[in-house]
Amino acid sequence: MRAEAADTTPRRSGSLRAGLFAEILTMAFDTLRANKLRSALTILGVVIGVTSIVAMTSLIRGFGDQMYQLIRQMGSDTVYLQKFGMGSFASGRSFLDLVKRPNLSEEDAKAIVKGAPSVAMVGLQLGGGPGSQLQRMTYGNQSTKQMMVMGASANFAETNYIALENGRFFSDYEASHRRAVVVLGYAPASTLFPNLDPIGKRVRIGSTEFTVVGTLGKRPSPLGNPDEFAVIPLTTYEKLFRSPVIRGVLTRFLTITVVPRAGVGSDQVIREIEDVMRSRHRLRLDEENDFDMLTSDAVMKIVDQLTQAVALALVVISSIALLVGGIGVMAIMTISVTERTREIGIRKAIGARRREILVQFLLEAVFLTSVGGLLGILFGSGIGLVVNKLANFPVSLPLWSFALGFTFSATVGIFFGMYPAVRASRLDPIEALRYE
Repeated sequence: MRAEAADTTPRRSGSLRAGLFAEILTMAFDTLRANKLRSALTILGVVIGVTSIVAMTSLIRGFGDQMYQLIRQMGSDTVYLQKFGMGSFASGRSFLDLVKRPNLSEEDAKAIVKGAPSVAMVGLQLGGGPGSQLQRMTYGNQSTKQMMVMGASANFAETNYIALENGRFFSDYEASHRRAVVVLGYAPASTLFPNLDPIGKRVRIGSTEFTVVGTLGKRPSPLGNPDEFAVIPLTTYEKLFRSPVIRGVLTRFLTITVVPRAGVGSDQVIREIEDVMRSRHRLRLDEENDFDMLTSDAVMKIVDQLTQAVALALVVISSIALLVGGIGVMAIMTISVTERTREIGIRKAIGARRREILVQFLLEAVFLTSVGGLLGILFGSGIGLVVNKLANFPVSLPLWSFALGFTFSATVGIFFGMYPAVRASRLDPIEALRYE
């Protein structure tokens, strides 16, 4: 019998604690429900803070994921050789100093093929960076908005890992003889030929007619639409469009795309390209490179730095909103303690312990901020989805962002609700009963 009593005592104690907890939670809910307007104004700062966390996290994460897919689609070991690129700007160099660098040429590409044994393929591209040509494309009554026109070598699709959807790419013969042929990106092809086979049709780009020989597939879209372009032979491009003159310097923004052989890493290819280019540009050992080399890994590092900076700014902004919300919670809960002093005295007089009073008021604060957190999660998710629908901006809603927002809101309730809860628990029951 004693053993049975010993076994049932913990169970009864546990059931009593659970019942007490449920009773305190119900009282906290009833108190907050009785003061709807005050509770709503109190949690406004928490709602704003959590909304910003969830909304911005969804946008930043969506941008990063789509950018990662796009860059990886371009080949993780592909090297892009440019007159200047993101690396130079990231190091803080002046644009005017960068413009004075020597222009890259087709001869540089040929020298890389001969002098870099680790290289499998070299492609050329004009018009994809500064000085881009934007032209309207027209077929019959259909017309696109202004889209980018690029000149490229015949192996553009292979060096950039873009899949052909229809037709073919232009040949080396067509490229060398300046033929008026074009390969349309997914966006102009779907705009001009929504229900027609585009192959063989003639489209007008600017004032020149081109024969469509192929169309490209759709690519991931981290920002804007990466499929709004058309590709024509490099020789045809240079015949129709002039390179820009910046501060009296003819600037040719040629990009040389280098694909390494299978099993060869980008580091080895970069060393070989660097040796060839430094030799061609007659650079001394103490002189810096007058060209830039970029890989997808380097681009991802820049993107990571950007997203981390934005995330840090987000934390600061959200912390301010949560701090304001927390101060509001502490102020309202302190007023609530004062208003309910007599109630606290009655509860203590009939046997309520200090710990139970503290838990009651602390639960009220946590419940209040947790409701704000849930509303913030709903609003933040809604903002992300609306931006995705209206602007076609990629959005990702990971569960950890919801957990983070809810945890922050609950933590605010615990931290800022502790002072009024402790104050309530320390009230003297006799003095509290006398309070009017």
